[in-house]
Amino acid sequence: MAGAASQFEDDDSGRMITEINVTPLVDIILVLLIIFMVTTTYIVNPSIKVDLPKAVSGSDQARTTLALTLTRDGQLYLNGDRSDETKVLKQIAAELPKNPDLQAIIAADKVVQHGSVVHIIDLVKRAGVRKFAINVDSTAAAAATAESPRPAGAR
Repeated sequence: MAGAASQFEDDDSGRMITEINVTPLVDIILVLLIIFMVTTTYIVNPSIKVDLPKAVSGSDQARTTLALTLTRDGQLYLNGDRSDETKVLKQIAAELPKNPDLQAIIAADKVVQHGSVVHIIDLVKRAGVRKFAINVDSTAAAAATAESPRPAGAR
């Protein structure tokens, strides 16, 4: 029994601890990383709720200085702030000299009439913006395409 008790005794009771235990540090860093990942999902997206149409070929777009959103009730938002056509034209006139390659990303709810979206595209193009993109939700469409059956003639 005396031998069993000796294995729990500290051999180096008089020496200083010279090693650092990094396990608690790694635990804290991982918790902070998880908190950061969760909170950034709320920061990235604007708070305007739009039900985007689905498209498999859609790709992510980098945030530009000109983000137009058309909601289902016909409200126009410019970079997350409620706007109208004259404010959009003023913003384009202010930004275009600074950035000749200004790109407009247009997001419209899927129930918005096609003519309203075309009107916004025309407004932007007449103001001098040559590059524009239509914002779509590509993740949901890819999942729906994978689950749907193929047409009769498709291989």
